[in-house]
Amino acid sequence: MKRRATLLAPLALTACGSLLPRQKYVPRINWPLEPAPPATLPAPANGPVLLVRDLLAAPGFDQQGLQTLQSDGSISADYYNLWTASPPQAVTQALINWCQASGVFSAVVSPGSRLTPNLILEGTLNELLADLGNNQARAVLALVVIKPNISLGATALPLAQAQITGTAPLKGQTPEDQVAAERAALADALGQAVALVRRYA
Repeated sequence: MKRRATLLAPLALTACGSLLPRQKYVPRINWPLEPAPPATLPAPANGPVLLVRDLLAAPGFDQQGLQTLQSDGSISADYYNLWTASPPQAVTQALINWCQASGVFSAVVSPGSRLTPNLILEGTLNELLADLGNNQARAVLALVVIKPNISLGATALPLAQAQITGTAPLKGQTPEDQVAAERAALADALGQAVALVRRYA
């Protein structure tokens, strides 16, 4: 009897398992963070060269999951909805694209380029999130514009330091709403960043 009960036990467990409700599969979605510049102007042949260094990220904002600021002040990261690249990497590329499209610079380059820059832009991505309490998305960049000194032993000269905040209305709480609002907030911040560096070009 004991042996028979032992043999039947796995069958009973299998039958019970088939009665349990199956957990719904939720796919993970990757969203591109690529706000397009408002216009693309031709690069002037004799314009300055701008070097854009990789942006750093404030603690927690290097995660790819969409981030939400809750009404209680806590920040949550979405496991199922992700940016296709880490936010500082994506924002760095967007900053390069917007500066190149501005028609101010003959070239906008990344570290490692053989071109000698006339200006350097560097900084930090401090925020990229949806603020539910204020029904808005926010993108915050801390940027520094630097004049390099090519003389031997000379130091670079900081020309400007600014914290830029881009905002956009959050029209709903779905991932699609959040992505659209954060892209728009980043576009607002990028427009301000281009205006900042344009003043020293």
